Amino acid sequence: MNAVAVFEAAFDRAASGVPAAFTARHPSGGVLRFDPAVWCRDATAGDTALLDRCTGPTLDVGCGPGRLTGALIGAGRPALGIDISATAVRLARRRGAVALQRDVFDPVPGTGRWQHLLLADGNVGIGGDPYRLLRRCRRLLAADGQLHAEFAPPGTPAWSGTATVQAPGGTGGPLRWACVPLDGLPALAEATAMRVLDTWAEAGRWFATLALR
Repeated sequence: MNAVAVFEAAFDRAASGVPAAFTARHPSGGVLRFDPAVWCRDATAGDTALLDRCTGPTLDVGCGPGRLTGALIGAGRPALGIDISATAVRLARRRGAVALQRDVFDPVPGTGRWQHLLLADGNVGIGGDPYRLLRRCRRLLAADGQLHAEFAPPGTPAWSGTATVQAPGGTGGPLRWACVPLDGLPALAEATAMRVLDTWAEAGRWFATLALR
């Protein structure tokens, strides 16, 4: 089973209330745990401070079941979620979010005009190359736009490339992903011509806001 199929199955299970947590293991020894049940909630601790920074049109990259996109729309703020999972997009729309099945590296509506971008829930790892991802985010943002991203805790070993997904029932497959700790952000920002405006921690989660340099 490929990684996209694993995500599809996990979203379906989580939406039905069935445990759906899975892991991604990198050859370096790094392990990430994903729990779609958390993404299916209406809110997760730490979301509020992140959402409060999204004061204008926001693109939620890897929106999953639309927790954050739906919250922004519910607060009267324009937002669009994109995700490669058809199941995630269906669940996002069910909760009232505006969402498209789209890869962030493919053509995206509003390119170059978004005031805010979200990379929450570890989505800075999308594609397995955070440098490529942040360069893509630069092209999606307006000149005065901001990127709000969630990172692994400081001191976490960084890794990138192809990990192996292990899902319930023994299913799995390759997944291009990355783990980026907060203390790795300065080098990442420097290499992608971005600047760090703010960092903060809440409810065991670590975040940063970046802007174009």
